[in-house]
Amino acid sequence: MPSNPKGIQPRFYRNLMGQGRFKSFVVGYKDSDLWVGVDSENFSDRMPEFAQNRLVELRKSLESYIYRYPEFATSFKPVEINTDAPDIAIDMCNAGEIAKTGPMAAVAGAFSEYIARAIISEFSVGEIVVENGGDLFMQLQNEMILSVYAGNSPLSGKVGLKISPYLSPLGVCTSAGTVGPSASFGQADAVVVAARDAAIADAFATAIGNLVKNPEDIDQALKMYKPGLNMKSLLVVCGDKMGIKGEIELSLLR
Repeated sequence: MPSNPKGIQPRFYRNLMGQGRFKSFVVGYKDSDLWVGVDSENFSDRMPEFAQNRLVELRKSLESYIYRYPEFATSFKPVEINTDAPDIAIDMCNAGEIAKTGPMAAVAGAFSEYIARAIISEFSVGEIVVENGGDLFMQLQNEMILSVYAGNSPLSGKVGLKISPYLSPLGVCTSAGTVGPSASFGQADAVVVAARDAAIADAFATAIGNLVKNPEDIDQALKMYKPGLNMKSLLVVCGDKMGIKGEIELSLLR
């Protein structure tokens, strides 16, 4: 089982994730690299192999669809859903349509949720967090504080999101114009969207991140908060400024 797929840089922040709370493992295939944390009480030795096999199945299914419809992987705008689309491609297309992005803007969040839900369905799980390049899907029984990494912003690592268990299952996805390999047309240090649907959270993080060119754009970006889509929070960080909307509280970190 590859712990560091080709092309993926080591994600050192994972060493700090859920220490003492979760038993964790990593699954990877090609450029997919997911960290999975499960509450120790319900962890099963079968989970890593199960998650690995499910990841490979999902990737192959999506790759086969992209081979038939290459525009799916390259478009920055919503694309049509074809009748032979696998479920994950349908969810990505729907998220892109709602957020007005290409479907690949939702890929990391979609994979996080699909792997998490597969494990929840197969095993007895109390808590689970699946992280895919900073995009997470979680089911919680106790409160969790997520530290916000925002590149060179002086606010990076200084604030966190206090996630209450009643909000889960929940997707929490981040887009940044100044950090990471993902395509962004903005200059936000971090746009963090929390929503019940991780694909929608991911697509909106990208769409909102594209709008933020400087700190003065934060107020306009916050207008894209849409609670009607089960969006629970929107946090925007650019330079030394930030703004937040929604149900999730900020927590100051040491």
